[in-house]
Amino acid sequence: MNDIETRQDIELLVNTFYEKVKQDDTIGFIFHTIIGEDWSHHLPIMYQFWSTILFGEEGYKGNPIRTHIELDKKITLKKPHYERWVTLWNDTVNDLYKGKTADEAMKKAKLMIDLIEMKVNASRDGRSIL
Repeated sequence: MNDIETRQDIELLVNTFYEKVKQDDTIGFIFHTIIGEDWSHHLPIMYQFWSTILFGEEGYKGNPIRTHIELDKKITLKKPHYERWVTLWNDTVNDLYKGKTADEAMKKAKLMIDLIEMKVNASRDGRSIL
């Protein structure tokens, strides 16, 4: 089994992950509600996000914390949602890849989701989000 080495590897990872997400009973509804049926906008953003995170490529211009704070105003994000996202991500990484970058993808995903959860909860409580 190979490690995550190329943009194509990231695209396969992201595509496979979101296919699982779409079918998931815990978080699928969130994505169906927000994204709908047309994923042509969301997927390229995620390819670029993970290329930036894992390979240091420039190009990602989003703000995942702000995005999730806005999402939480529409659909309340709860601990089981975050936990399920991480589980699906790690399962997908482990199904497809093995190596240093794969391990880093799982580590960084967990750090990111924990930060997002903390900032979303702080935002609900009226505390500073940045």
